[in-house]
Amino acid sequence: MVRSINRRDFLNGVPLAVGGAAMSSSMLSWAGPSKSPHPNYPPAMTELRGNAPGSFETAHAVVRGEKFTPAAGGAGEDHDLIVVGAGISGLSAAFLYTQHAGSKARILVIDNNNDFGGHATRNEFTVGNSKLIGYGGSQSIDTPSRYSAVAKQLLVDVGINTKDFYSFYDRTFYPSRGMVEAIYFDQAVYGRKHIAPNAVRLFGPDRGAKDVDHVQGYPLSRESRTALASLLTKPRDYLKGHSKGQKLEILRKTGYFDYLRAHAGATPELLALINDTCRGLWGIGWDSLSALEACRFEYLGTEGLALGSLQGGPLWKDEPYIFHFPDGNAGVARALVRKLNPQALPGAGIEDLVTGHVAYDRLDGPSSNTRIRLETTCVDVRHSQDRAFVEVTYVRHGVVARARAKHVILACNNRMIPYLCPDLPVEQRRAIEYAVRVPLVYINVAIRNWQAFAELGYRTFYIPRRKLIHSFSLDFPVSIGSYKFPKRPTDPTVVHCEYIPTDLGGGLSRKEQHLAGRRLLYAMPFSDFEQDVVSKLDGALSGGGFDVERDVAAITVNRWPHGYAYEYNDYWDDPSYSPERGPHIAGRAKFGRISIANSDSSAYAYVDGAIDAAKRAVQEQLG
Repeated sequence: MVRSINRRDFLNGVPLAVGGAAMSSSMLSWAGPSKSPHPNYPPAMTELRGNAPGSFETAHAVVRGEKFTPAAGGAGEDHDLIVVGAGISGLSAAFLYTQHAGSKARILVIDNNNDFGGHATRNEFTVGNSKLIGYGGSQSIDTPSRYSAVAKQLLVDVGINTKDFYSFYDRTFYPSRGMVEAIYFDQAVYGRKHIAPNAVRLFGPDRGAKDVDHVQGYPLSRESRTALASLLTKPRDYLKGHSKGQKLEILRKTGYFDYLRAHAGATPELLALINDTCRGLWGIGWDSLSALEACRFEYLGTEGLALGSLQGGPLWKDEPYIFHFPDGNAGVARALVRKLNPQALPGAGIEDLVTGHVAYDRLDGPSSNTRIRLETTCVDVRHSQDRAFVEVTYVRHGVVARARAKHVILACNNRMIPYLCPDLPVEQRRAIEYAVRVPLVYINVAIRNWQAFAELGYRTFYIPRRKLIHSFSLDFPVSIGSYKFPKRPTDPTVVHCEYIPTDLGGGLSRKEQHLAGRRLLYAMPFSDFEQDVVSKLDGALSGGGFDVERDVAAITVNRWPHGYAYEYNDYWDDPSYSPERGPHIAGRAKFGRISIANSDSSAYAYVDGAIDAAKRAVQEQLG
């Protein structure tokens, strides 16, 4: 039975009663940031991180039209370059600028969060004698063989050799233990709890007839099970008689669910079952994607169309998906910081990026030519009257201040730029406003052991028709230097959970769904995430001996209401739009001494998109 566990709120040291019994004092380790033993070390903070309270209020005030004026007036600090945004694009811009202008260039990088990296954020936990590292956002260096020459060279210049990951990442770890992907049918949704191998997994070249036996046990109607079994065992060309070009046009204009209903006899129950399998990629379900998108991923009902590999399909079909630091692409951000400010992160080699300790009090040290100033929200960016400088007004810890620079690169949330730059041309403002960022939540749960996963034989759980989280999984099997992946089931480890919020009522456009999801996130306290995570882990793993009160050590919720950059979708956008063509091109236009660099400006939510944008912005400013 799934237990309903409420918020752990130890008022006056007395735990609240849960289900008639008091929580054990061991759960005190779930205390949030205000009780963190590392209040000045952001990666070790638990509970609500990402765009947490304190990181966005000032920015929202700017959007509402509030004005901020430095008390003393004047120009404030002088720099050669100011970068707004300390994500991978902003840090890359600072690094590339030093390569062009020299290491003595004076650079200020500001960011409203309490950590650098943007969505490439790092989570740390200490469980017993074990130090655990997880990723709270940008996950992996995806298909580096396809990177531009600029992006490839930047990785080399900051000390990252992607070939090393072939030894870092143990691709045999889970297969050798017979651990596969599971689907978890929640009793509250399906009437009975059921756990079985996942026959509807998104990335499954081996998906097929061998899954049919598992399907027969799914808590679905006979009609739904029959339709799914047919999709798995009888690939058909549902568009037989049409040319390849005609097929592609039909698929592009047809919603995937309409396609399955018309050709494969898919029931509403079956469609609901598979809807969320793509949510982690697009931020929306299959109910809002084209049949062509399903075809790109060779998903159910498209295998028999004989179209071959299509442009826009999964990149990791060309190269294994193994280029992953234990902290995800926070490893890339740390490599950049080490180059920009070695006083804050000393060391050399890729191993030090994982185990090295960042001295956050040195990031903004006056002796460094590149200063990284966190918890600092930009509120106004405009040229001086003689246009010889750009003046940047910001708020830090309630104090309004101003700095100026010869050049400014805006590597922040693209939608903020029209509010920060009041003189931005109207057409450029409209182009920027076309896109809506994808909200998302990455939740890391530190557990004292993973014996339940091993006992059940599953490493990943997909949860259809979810309330909040729609999947959770054991961490990637990556060992780098002295940091070792926990190979014994008795070892503590990190469980990664995903939640991509959308409006559950249906009928909304893609952008409307992203906006609705953002509103949902701002209204949700940590306790909502916590209760859902605990409920899902309990329901899925209790059969393997997992006990949430005993085995969960800590939870960190990385909340990103303004998440990943908007990528064009042929079902909702002009099908001719791509990273090479679309409104983002006009939106990123150079504006005097101000340039724009972020993954939004590349219409591509990946590391190389961020790096390429940084290179373009630096070239615009320095020629």
